[in-house]
Order: sequence, then structure tokens, then C-alpha cells
Amino acid sequence: MKKGQISNTVRRLRFDNGEMTQQQLATSVGVSRQTIVAIEKCKYSPSLELAFLIAHTFSVPLQDVFSYSINE
Repeated sequence: MKKGQISNTVRRLRFDNGEMTQQQLATSVGVSRQTIVAIEKCKYSPSLELAFLIAHTFSVPLQDVFSYSINE
């Protein structure tokens, strides 16, 4: 199986939305601040449900928050 990389724009979206803190986003989507930190650093890939919740929080489509590339 090919290995892929999930990247995201969570940090930029937080700052574009009134400089939302990691804790505010975490509370909004029901996870810990450490989970948001790990997602922003691409150390953790969120579940599909969490990814949709994050996109919904920012009122943007999922693909505006997360992207996936395959390393050939």
C-alpha cells in the first residue's frame, strides 16, 4: 500500500477566525487541546468525523481544511 500524507490549514483558519485559540477549537469540537496541537503539526490524522467537525466549525468545505497527497 502506498503511504500518503495528510496536511491541513487548521492553524491558518484559527487565526483567520478571530485568532481562535487551540483550546477554543478543541472545546468546540470535543477534543483536547493536545489533539489540536498534534493535528496542526501533522503528527495525528483526525477521524473523518472530527475532520468534518473542524471544517464545520470554520464554515468551510472539508477540502479547504485537509488535503491528502500520496508519496510515490
